[in-house]
Amino acid sequence: MKSKKTVCPGKKQYLSGKRILPAPISRGTDIVKLIDNMDAYNSGRLRAACHLLRDKYSRENVTVGLSLAGALTPAGLGPSAIIPLMNHGFVDWISATGANMYHDLHFAFNLPMHRGSHLVDDADLRKKGITRIYDILFDYEDVLMETDRRLRKILVRPEFQKEMGTREFYHHLGKVMNEFEKQNRLGEVSIVAAAYRLGIPIFTSSPGDSTIGMNVAGLELLAEASGLQDFFRLKINPSLDVNDSTAIILNAKRYEKGKTGVILIGGGSPKNFMLQTEPQIQEVLMIPEAGQDYDINITDARPDTGGLSGAPPSEAASWGKIDPTQLEETVTAYLDVTVALPLMVAYVIQTTRPKKPKRLYDRGPELHRKLMESYLENNREVNQLRRLIQKLPPKE
Repeated sequence: MKSKKTVCPGKKQYLSGKRILPAPISRGTDIVKLIDNMDAYNSGRLRAACHLLRDKYSRENVTVGLSLAGALTPAGLGPSAIIPLMNHGFVDWISATGANMYHDLHFAFNLPMHRGSHLVDDADLRKKGITRIYDILFDYEDVLMETDRRLRKILVRPEFQKEMGTREFYHHLGKVMNEFEKQNRLGEVSIVAAAYRLGIPIFTSSPGDSTIGMNVAGLELLAEASGLQDFFRLKINPSLDVNDSTAIILNAKRYEKGKTGVILIGGGSPKNFMLQTEPQIQEVLMIPEAGQDYDINITDARPDTGGLSGAPPSEAASWGKIDPTQLEETVTAYLDVTVALPLMVAYVIQTTRPKKPKRLYDRGPELHRKLMESYLENNREVNQLRRLIQKLPPKE
C-alpha cells in the first residue's frame, strides 16, 4: 500500500527561495554574475545588499545617507569606490569620522601613501620618519606634517572665520580641495571635493576627534596666546549638524513623501549620528515619524559585546531609527568593508542608471526652515520651553 505524503501548511514559504545550484565560475563570469550566484552566509548577505541597492535605493524618491567609519580613505576607497558611488547619484549625504576626511586631503594635495606590510618594526619606522596604518605606509614629514601645514593655511582664510557646523566647514574645504585636484591633474580623488561639486553635505559628529579638529584647536590656542581671538573666529558647533542632518530626513519623508535609506560602512559615531536623525524627529522634536525605510550594514563587529558597530537593524527599530514594518528591507553583512564596498559599488554601477544629484547642501536654508515649522506645529511643549528660555539672562 502506497503511503500518503504528509501535508504541512505553510511549508512552501520556507522553501520558496531560489534553489542553491550556482553556475560554475568561468572566464566569462563578471561581477554581477558572481554576486548574483552568491547563495549563503555572508556572501548571501552581500548579494541581498546589492539587490536592495539595485531595486530600492535606485529609485529617484529615495534619499540615501552613507556613513563611513574606520580608516577607509587611507586605503584608497575614496577614488576607487566612494566617489564613483557619489557620482552615480547613490549618495545624498555623508556622515564620516574626521580622520577619514583628514586623510582624504592627502589625495587632493598629491601626497603619496604606499602599499606596505603590517609585519614591520614600528620602532624602526618611527626612527626613519614613517607612519603606518596597518599595511599602509607614508612619510611623516612629507605627508602628515605637510598636510597639517597646508590645512592650517586654509583654515585662516576669510570664509572660515565664523561659527559653523561641519556641514558648512567641509563645503568650504571641499571647494579648496577641488582647486587642488585641478592643479594636480590626478582626476577625482578627494571625497570632500566631490561632495562640493555635487552639493552633498558631509557631517562629522565628533569634530575634535581627528587631526582636522586638532589643527582647529591649535589655531584657537595660537589666537588666544597672541591676543588675536577677534581675528581667528572659526568655531565648530555640533548642534547645527544635529539639526541640519535631521532636516534632511524630515524633508524627504514628510514634505517630499519619499523614502530614506542608509548605507552604514562600519559603525561607531558616524553610524549612530546618521541613525539618530529619526529619534531626534520623534523623541526630541516630537514630530510623528516611523524610521528609516531601508538599511544596509557592512560591519565586522558583533552585537552581543555591546559595540554600537554591531547593533543590528532589528535593535535599531526599538529606538525608532528603523521603521519596524520595513525590517525585511534591511541587510547586515558581517564582512571586511574594504572587500565588500568595492564589490557593491561595481554591482550598482553595472546594474542601475545614474540618479540625478539632490544637491541637499544647496537646499540647507529651505530644509532648516521646514524643520522649524514642523517643530512648532507638532510640539505641545514649545510654548512652555519658550517661556523658560525667555527667563535666561540675555547674551552679553
